[in-house]
Amino acid sequence: MKETKPVRVMLVDDHNVVRSGLAAFLMVFDDLELIGEAANGKEAISLCKELQPDVILMDLVMPEMDGAAATKVIRERWPHTQIVALTSFKEDDLIQGALKAGAIGYLLKNVSADELAEAIRAAHAGRPTLAPEAAQALIHASRFPADQVGFDLTEREHEVLALLVEGKSNPEIAEELVVSRSTVKFHVSSILSKLNVSSRTEAVSLALKQKIVKPNR
Repeated sequence: MKETKPVRVMLVDDHNVVRSGLAAFLMVFDDLELIGEAANGKEAISLCKELQPDVILMDLVMPEMDGAAATKVIRERWPHTQIVALTSFKEDDLIQGALKAGAIGYLLKNVSADELAEAIRAAHAGRPTLAPEAAQALIHASRFPADQVGFDLTEREHEVLALLVEGKSNPEIAEELVVSRSTVKFHVSSILSKLNVSSRTEAVSLALKQKIVKPNR
């Protein structure tokens, strides 16, 4: 009987504690093998070229290069490597961005060890695994016509855009929505991209002109 080779897994997360925990988790399963770790998207691409992993557990919000951007590059260069987004964030835009970039799975970090192990095995076999929040984001994205300006803005992006219209800064938005400044920066960047504008001022102008967001009276 032919012996099955373990699934070769690479971890990408900017927090050492998270990587250590995941590394310890992988050691529990005989059919999963940790072959490398990276702290950001750029390191992930470099390491992927060298190690050619079967599956990557990819964080999304990281310095240097975020997880979605790294996922896109890796999937284009090494299509045999499957990527499972593993993050603390459940915003629609992060979910849609990761899946659009080529991730086969999207899980939150509160997932159980057995569920994560099964997701890795499924990814290696070419089967997707989505947290309920990720499935909901796909449903949300399918509801709106593509010819409507701002049709693909998520609920959170609408909230951020409304606060931009009110003239609030990133720190003020972060405080009001109780999220990190880096998360707000990600949302603003995503809004500019989706509205096809290059500045916050243009985004606000378009939002008011197209009635994507109504002015605060």
